[in-house]
Amino acid sequence: MIKLLGLGDNVCDVYLNTQTMYPGGQALNVAVYAGQLGAQADFMGVFGRDRVAEHVQNTLRDKGIGFAHCRSYDGENGFALVTLEKGDRVFKGSNRGGVIQEHPIFLDREDLEYVADFQLIHTSNNGFTDDLLPALHRTPALLSYDFSYRWREEERLERVCPYLDFAFLSCGELSAEETQSLCGRLHDKGCEVVTATRGGEGAIVFDGRRFYYQKPDLVPALDTMGAGDSFAAAMLVGILKRLEGMESSAWDCQEVRAEILPPALREAAAFAARTCLVHGAFGCGAPAPKNLTDRAL
Repeated sequence: MIKLLGLGDNVCDVYLNTQTMYPGGQALNVAVYAGQLGAQADFMGVFGRDRVAEHVQNTLRDKGIGFAHCRSYDGENGFALVTLEKGDRVFKGSNRGGVIQEHPIFLDREDLEYVADFQLIHTSNNGFTDDLLPALHRTPALLSYDFSYRWREEERLERVCPYLDFAFLSCGELSAEETQSLCGRLHDKGCEVVTATRGGEGAIVFDGRRFYYQKPDLVPALDTMGAGDSFAAAMLVGILKRLEGMESSAWDCQEVRAEILPPALREAAAFAARTCLVHGAFGCGAPAPKNLTDRAL
């Protein structure tokens, strides 16, 4: 059984047009998507103590996603304010993660034993987990990190890249040539496999030896929330499924990567397209507290 941990951020995306909140957050989304794809998936992060946190926790229970190593603190859970424009989600503000700003994730001995039991740990630029990467790198798990658009921050690249097996970037405004150059630069800084998603232009992946290209499965998008996270989750799960039964060093072989990556990328494009056909990252909407929607006024 594939075991994947989403480590970092959780939020509710509060849709102002419908006053509905949907669970989300990069790390949480990848955990939920991995569970949908047949992996045993857990989430580890920080919750506030409010209706937003309760809704996220209830959703994780319903989805069968473990979160026993999460911690809760008095204060607001993370949330983001969102509107839709022709199916494309547009962020209008957030509380920048809520309580996780003052109470970032820490790893005690039991936590380190827990995370070491997963084959892959996925985290992100929004999870306040950068300081944990050296310790996570020493575990047997593969380490994945979503930079989103924060690959522009040179100091972050220098700090994070040496520890990563997988990096994900949002590069919708870059040309193919610029994207290839960026992927090569992150690989030179230490990332083993770099994946750049480019919206309707598809994805470009670089593993240090060759580039792989994946066209999108274009659909009439209802809501693009979670499209990038669902692509990442399906790609990672697809890779892990194909590595099952192989030697632990198999992923280091260029021929193995060349065999595994193309079908994993096709599956990722198809799964991301299906994600665009539901509201929120994966549905599970609930009425948003009025005090949150009032913040947009």
